[in-house]
Amino acid sequence: MKKIEKDQIDQEVFRLYDAYAHNKMERREFLEKLGVYAVGSITLGSLLSAVMPNYQDTIQVPEDDPRLRTETISYSSPEGGGNIAAQLSRPKDAAGKLPGIVVVHENRGLNPHIADVARRAALAGFVTIAPDALSPIGGYPGNDDDGRAMQRERDRDEMLNDFIAAFYHLHTHPTCSGDVGVVGFCFGGWVSNMMAVKVPELKAAVPFYGGQPSADMVSHIKAPLLLHYAGLDERVNAGWPAYEEALKEHDKDYTAHMYPGVNHGFHNDSTARYDKPAAELAWNRTIAFFKDHLA
Repeated sequence: MKKIEKDQIDQEVFRLYDAYAHNKMERREFLEKLGVYAVGSITLGSLLSAVMPNYQDTIQVPEDDPRLRTETISYSSPEGGGNIAAQLSRPKDAAGKLPGIVVVHENRGLNPHIADVARRAALAGFVTIAPDALSPIGGYPGNDDDGRAMQRERDRDEMLNDFIAAFYHLHTHPTCSGDVGVVGFCFGGWVSNMMAVKVPELKAAVPFYGGQPSADMVSHIKAPLLLHYAGLDERVNAGWPAYEEALKEHDKDYTAHMYPGVNHGFHNDSTARYDKPAAELAWNRTIAFFKDHLA
């Protein structure tokens, strides 16, 4: 199958995929509507191949990377799902305790991309924990479609508690200095915002295109925020003006970046939504932010 480039894909295709990926559209309807854009040399199969994730060919830091010590652990989340599995990763040659980062997945469990992102953060000099909120119902099933269906079976607030429990697990872990931040993507961006509301000990939060807390919650935020938004992401961006107004009203420490001309999920290098310049800029800003705020 001939690969198509991102600039050959109509923007409506990305909007359709966003609706499908966020449970606004069933697969059959998605395929039917996607077929409208399969014209000429652009086949339905090539469109699907472009927008659906390709994890096998896009992993940047493999699980057995010799520079890291990566393991699967479990921790207790009594107010969430109970026993939660997570990837714990840190530089192999690290001397002493390191600052920590909780890495929060999208709406489909701990897929290979988010596990890879957590290992990338570990290579930058942190101890990272990447929980799988699907642990209580069997764990990430190996594909995103089933993962999304499984995640809909869980209560969102209970999953938030799972990630808050991960914070406290890492906060007291013998390899961690106790200074812990959070970064999350999509659903994980919402979790990151909510952890800033609910975890007073949190040192920094970096939501990528994440849903916002209600205005009445903003006064509880203590951690500095670094917020990344995609310019074409109308769905998530609709909540940003009210959030920014509340952040300003309560004099919160925040920096927001709007990346023009890119789609929701622009940091995810496994699909055609990926925008390399924006993704690399956002990630470099993220690591610098954590280095500034995590001792």
